[in-house]
Amino acid sequence: MEDDVNIQNERLKKGIELFNKRCDFMLSVASLKQLPLDDKVEVAFAGRSNVGKSSLINALFGQRKLAKTSSTPGRTQQLNYFNLNDKVYIVDLPGYGFAKAPKDIVKNWQNLINTYLVGRANLRRVFVLIDSRHGIKKIDEEIMDMLDKAAVTYQIVLTKTDKISEKELNKILDDTNKKIEKHTAAYVSIIATSSEKNLGLDKLKAEVFSLL
Repeated sequence: MEDDVNIQNERLKKGIELFNKRCDFMLSVASLKQLPLDDKVEVAFAGRSNVGKSSLINALFGQRKLAKTSSTPGRTQQLNYFNLNDKVYIVDLPGYGFAKAPKDIVKNWQNLINTYLVGRANLRRVFVLIDSRHGIKKIDEEIMDMLDKAAVTYQIVLTKTDKISEKELNKILDDTNKKIEKHTAAYVSIIATSSEKNLGLDKLKAEVFSLL
């Protein structure tokens, strides 16, 4: 037990150190031909539009403008790559489920995501963001099914937990645990976060570090 605690503490420490390193925006990928070499560990962040994905990425690095935030759902229509200390690629995937864009454009970048998930050998984990006020919706289940079929390990990250009570959080954690039991590629541990209050961010950093 003591060894497990020591390992956890060491991961937390190393995760914080990692995210204190330099992180730069690399490129926006609109086609698979533009993908960088798969020579680094890669983690991706996915979620419904306006789930707080860009805010979470910015909070992880203590920067306000690293990932662009928008009040217009579906604005991000490309895979945005960030290079963390030349060790990890952080990938901001397009928000799904409420894209205000022409259908042909939506279809094109949905195909891009599907092909990316299946074919990216260095992709270690996808963090699927769920708004804690609403829980897992049908569109989230569809993405989770797609990740199951692609055999891509993913982990649920609850966002905006400062907006709900402790009782509500416990209920959403219980409901989410029951739902992920049905998914073969889902990682069992759920991370509850708040970008505004910096809750759970160190645990998320430790998870990324553990994948190196």
